Amino acid sequence: MRMTVIGTGRVGAVHAVCMADLGHTVLGVDIDPEKATALAAGRPFFHEPGLAALLRRTLASGRLRFTSSLTEAAQFADTHFLCVPTPQRRDSGAADLSHFQAAADSVMTYARACGRDQVLLVGKSTVPVGTAERLVARLGPAADVASNPEFLREGHAIQDTLRPERVVAGVRTPHAEARLREIYAPMARAGTPLIVTDTATAELVKLASNAFLATKISFINAMAEICDATGADVLTLAGGMAADSRIGSGFLVPGLGFGGSCLAKDIRALAAHGEELGLGESVAFLRQVDAINTRQRLRVVRLAERLVGGSFAGRNVGILGAAFKPRSDDVRDSPALAVAEAIRQRGAQVRVHDPEAVDNARAAHPALQFALEVGKACEQADVVLHLTEWAQYRGLDPEALAAVVRVPAVVDARHTLDPALWRAAGWTLRAPGRPRLDRPAV
Repeated sequence: MRMTVIGTGRVGAVHAVCMADLGHTVLGVDIDPEKATALAAGRPFFHEPGLAALLRRTLASGRLRFTSSLTEAAQFADTHFLCVPTPQRRDSGAADLSHFQAAADSVMTYARACGRDQVLLVGKSTVPVGTAERLVARLGPAADVASNPEFLREGHAIQDTLRPERVVAGVRTPHAEARLREIYAPMARAGTPLIVTDTATAELVKLASNAFLATKISFINAMAEICDATGADVLTLAGGMAADSRIGSGFLVPGLGFGGSCLAKDIRALAAHGEELGLGESVAFLRQVDAINTRQRLRVVRLAERLVGGSFAGRNVGILGAAFKPRSDDVRDSPALAVAEAIRQRGAQVRVHDPEAVDNARAAHPALQFALEVGKACEQADVVLHLTEWAQYRGLDPEALAAVVRVPAVVDARHTLDPALWRAAGWTLRAPGRPRLDRPAV
């Protein structure tokens, strides 16, 4: 089947490549010619494991091309996936739909100019409930609009797109349902559940899923605060809870909390939309989920501040991690960088290391210092903060690193370092929700 993918950010680029890998003929479209040109040359402009190799393979197959021409897109196909950003509005927590609406308007304008009398617009962007219906009212009967939310995780986007746990298709017409069933037939044959529903439910599935995951993270971090006050251990607590099959271990991970472009944005958008609907009491808990998550950053700053004697003034601080999560170079709403910046503003000299995100982090926080080697980031440090759980940080040699720092003190805000190993190497190790680490080793 022929289709276009409008927008070549992470979601759009991955969707275009994966649809071509499934056997469809795909035209990726971005109004930024540099992005379209880079992808057409087989060069992704962001880090996503496995994408570069799959991009080159699908380009070579002839099933995938990229362009910046909307005229070409309208001539190429009548099915268009909209994969454009819906960021948080500056004046509220609501989603900014200006890019999404502009993309839909542009596709319809060029489709009409090409003589197409019917177009299927498939929204993959995360949007408020009712967006598809409002888009139909805006664009008229020539536009059939469906909702097909994405559930990919950065760092695992290829796997999550080619072998998803489910595909949700929100449709308004039999034509849209038939088209989406045809597109996702290879996945359905492989056993992926295809959930067909109305557009409002499909739109809400994505928002509700992210809100639930965010709630689990904030819940266990709230418990970590209680652990700090009572002497309980949050990792043992989480393990005891996760053993209950009704709860499970997924996202029940204490630490620095969530960041990135999805969870926080989506819970704020859902809360704002609920309030617009007069359901403020029903979504009020989402505001608290957001507040608990944001508070974790300050808790880690204060924990590190106590380790350096109560003041960062004149101290050297090494930061391990800049991306909001491992296997990604995305620094949007990065908890690691928020902590680094807060410490810098308190008078410390801060040096940050990350395996993939240094360039993006430097552009977002030019006042911070960056290092391409862990040893350089930690050189003469009075405290080291482990803030993004890259696998290579778990494999660090604490004895070798102790020879580089001024004071062997580390805050493990992601709970992935081995306390016994680091303490045996002479380090003082602290972690949120684990006050027992303050006690002498036995």
